[in-house]
Formats: sequence, structure tokens, C-alpha cells
Amino acid sequence: MKKLLCLLAAFALNISCTNAQDKQFSDEALGHKLTDGNGNEIAFKDILKKHEGKTVVIEAWASWCSDCVKNMPKLKELQAQNPNVAFVFLSADKTPEAWKVGIEKHAITGDHYLMPGGMKGDFGKAINLDWIPRYIILDKTGKIKLYRAIETDHEKVSNLLKELN
Repeated sequence: MKKLLCLLAAFALNISCTNAQDKQFSDEALGHKLTDGNGNEIAFKDILKKHEGKTVVIEAWASWCSDCVKNMPKLKELQAQNPNVAFVFLSADKTPEAWKVGIEKHAITGDHYLMPGGMKGDFGKAINLDWIPRYIILDKTGKIKLYRAIETDHEKVSNLLKELN
């Protein structure tokens, strides 16, 4: 019985820690520096500050990712339906050249940043990036409303954006 109670307590603690991560970015994630299109480093927290007061869709993607490319029409539909939403793209591309070619090729509008080390880099680990494309949605107060959505969650993302605007 004692083992069962310990197991249940550990399980509950694990769930509460996971849910806490889903509600806000860690200090580690906020402090990580990403690269903008001009090669300048910018802290993730400063990227978020730039969009204070707006609903924000963050999409982690890469030009080499077939699911990301297949998702582009749905992404553009989301952007068209939500003109007041800020779209921030975090690329897991391996080189700045591939990243910039991907942005141009797919005509992706929004703010673009390159994650050093891609998905497996320190920033990718800090946001638990295990799949792309991945959406994170923030409300106008900067609170995370959806921490992990993938391309198959299009309807869920769309409905949440309608609710937040």
C-alpha cells in the first residue's frame, strides 16, 4: 500500500510539474538568444516583449521539414483569418542560408528567428521542442494558452484564436 501511495504521489508531482511548464516559459527559455534575419542575437523574452498586448502564435518549423511545408496553406489561412494576431516563427534550420531560402520560397510573413542548435539545441530543449511544426499560443496578457499543438491540431488552434480575439 505504501509503495502504491508513493507511486501515486510521484505521478501527481510529475503531472503538476509538466502543467506548470505549460503555463509559462522558464527563465532559461526566456534568457536564450535567437538570431534575427540580420544576424543579430535577441533574447526570447525581448521577442515576446515586442508583441505585448497582442495575441501571439509562435510556430517552430524548418524548411527541411515536410510536415511544416505541407502545413503552409493552413498556416496562411490562419494568418488571413487573424490579421490582428502576431506570428513569430522560430526556425530549426541548420544554416541561416537554408532558413532564409525557406522563408522566401514559402512567402512566410511574420517575425522570423533562427534557433541556435535547432530542435536539439539549448533553446529547443528549454521549450521541450520534440516535434515540428509546433504552435505555442499566447493571449494578449502574454500567458500561454496552448503550449503544444502540431499541424494536425489546426481546428483547435483556429478555434482558440477566435476565442482570444
